[in-house]
Formats: sequence, structure tokens, C-alpha cells
Amino acid sequence: MPIVNIFVTREGTRPGADQTTAEQKAAIYKGVADLLFDVMGKPREETTVIFHEHPIEDLGQGGLPLADYRRLHAAYSQPSA
Repeated sequence: MPIVNIFVTREGTRPGADQTTAEQKAAIYKGVADLLFDVMGKPREETTVIFHEHPIEDLGQGGLPLADYRRLHAAYSQPSA
């Protein structure tokens, strides 16, 4: 039985939305089950998808809050004048 964990941040949701809608999640569940069936032959009815959605404040990278890490690394990737 395939078990797929999907982790996403709440970034990039549509304006005014603070989380993924039930309809969007349903489309993801179907898409994942279809993909595993099409690629691996896994039965759709045996595929479990676990959707984890987190605000950016709940993530860290490189020992920093994710927003700080991104700001720091964005400064390094700026072209020199």
C-alpha cells in the first residue's frame, strides 16, 4: 500500500486564502493516486495521501527560521554592481 506524505507551506495560496481548500486537496489526492497507478501500477484504492500544510513560521533551515534563511541567501545571490 503506497503512503505518500506531502508537505507544503502556506505560501503561494491564492490572494485572500490562508490555506489549501478542500477542493484543491481532493484534486491532489486524485492526482497522486492516478500518478502512482499510471507509473507503477499501484491500485488507486490502496493509495493513502497525507497532506501536511504549515505556516512558514513553523519551518527552519540552516539553523534559522526559514524566512531569515531565505533573506540571508537572497542577499548572497544578488548580482554585483
